Amino acid sequence: MSLDGVVVAGSHNAAIGLPAAWRLLAAGESALDAVEAATRLVEDNEADHSVGYAGYPNLVGEVELDASIMDGRDRRVGAVGALKGHRHPVSVARAVMEQLPHAFLVGAGAARFAADLGLPAEDLLTEETRRIWRDGIEGKFPGRLELFREPLARLTALAADPMHVAGTVNVVARDARGHVAAAVSTSGWAWKHPGRVGDSPVVGAGIYADDRHGAVGCTGLGELSIRAGLARDLISRLAGGQDLTAAGRAVLDDMAPMAAQVGPSAVMNVLALDRDGAALSFSTTPDAHFVVMRDGHTEPEKIPSVYVEWPGQEPPASDERGA
Repeated sequence: MSLDGVVVAGSHNAAIGLPAAWRLLAAGESALDAVEAATRLVEDNEADHSVGYAGYPNLVGEVELDASIMDGRDRRVGAVGALKGHRHPVSVARAVMEQLPHAFLVGAGAARFAADLGLPAEDLLTEETRRIWRDGIEGKFPGRLELFREPLARLTALAADPMHVAGTVNVVARDARGHVAAAVSTSGWAWKHPGRVGDSPVVGAGIYADDRHGAVGCTGLGELSIRAGLARDLISRLAGGQDLTAAGRAVLDDMAPMAAQVGPSAVMNVLALDRDGAALSFSTTPDAHFVVMRDGHTEPEKIPSVYVEWPGQEPPASDERGA
């Protein structure tokens, strides 16, 4: 079996999951299996507060997870949003794709489906993330937790703090048969309004995969990538004949006027794979990077992202990036 063009790539925090994904690809398994396997390991990582177990909570201290998975062979997709009590939303999303006539489940319906699958329910909030949640609330409104008796809308400014905009994991892969797939999973913004869903489970915004052109996963201010249709836009540019570098730069350049309306929390990272297996990441943060594994790699290779400057934007000092 030739491993030419076989590859798995991920956002910087996907390094913990890439070796397992590569073993599957090297054994001839599908790109879909590979991206799910890598994502599940990130969801299990208690040290990563951007995804799955130990993810940052919303304003009322609940962990709500979003995820999606897309198969480039036929563009089937499964997605879940605002899922509580289950640490592997990517697997719930895959089951949505494979077992239901639907593409997207949210909230209590997504949790009920996870229970029907026999997945164990658990409290995803750890002592550390509970402390971070309370410190954030009390730091912004000292001694005034009674504010939670009022409408929550005025508290959502907490989520606009770029130092605490939680990240996302993106994984894309191409297998030995030339099929591509993508998976995205996140706990979303810290202190978000309950029920907020970002771009991660929104097909065409945070994720897209099409064997004819490539696969994309996005990390950043999800509200912007939803407005821009970011993932599908990049794929459309590849379909129109642009190369990967030109397409990635162009989609972020196109979003710059929207970013200027938002301020410092407007950060974006785009991970893209073309149909031949070339992988690149594009970021509005200068020091960003992604990870990749191909034939001959024994561990993930760290590669700098292509920096695309958004005029007037100051990149966050934290290494954590938006969801």
